[in-house]
Amino acid sequence: MNKSDILRRLRYSFDIKDSQMVEIFALADHKVSRTQVAAWTKREEDEGFEAIKDEELAIFLNGFINLKRGKRAGPQIPPEKELNNNQIFRKLRIALSLKDDDILEILENMDMQISKHELSAFFRKRGQSQYRHCKDQILRKFIYGLQIKYRHGYED
Repeated sequence: MNKSDILRRLRYSFDIKDSQMVEIFALADHKVSRTQVAAWTKREEDEGFEAIKDEELAIFLNGFINLKRGKRAGPQIPPEKELNNNQIFRKLRIALSLKDDDILEILENMDMQISKHELSAFFRKRGQSQYRHCKDQILRKFIYGLQIKYRHGYED
C-alpha cells in the first residue's frame, strides 16, 4: 500500500491537523515542518506532492503510539528503515490498544472475515512458520474501518 496514502487516511480518520502532525513527529523525537507535512499529505497528482519515506512513516507511527499510550521511559525506539504492512498494522494495534476481538470487529464491519489464527499470523516475526504477509486489501479495509469507528462512530 502506498505510504503517503496510509498517512493521508490516518490523518483523516483521526482528524489530525498539520500542527498536530508536527507534534506527533516531535513525540518521536523528530522535527518536521508544516511544509513537509503538507507535501506528504497532498494527492499524487497535486503540485508540491512529496512521497513520504518508510522511515518517516515509521517515525510518525512511533509518535502516534506515544500520543495514544504515553512515551515510555528510556530512549525512543529507532524507526524502521523499511516498513511493511504487517509492521504498520502492528503499530496501529499498539497505538490504539486493540485486542484481537476489536480488530476482528473492525474488519467484520468492513465485510472482511478472517479468523483469529489468520490475524495472529500478521503479528508474528518474519521467518516463523506461521507468519503471514498482510495484503494491501486487509490493511486498507482495516484503516477504513478505523475511520468509520473513530471519525464517524458505529451505529449501535
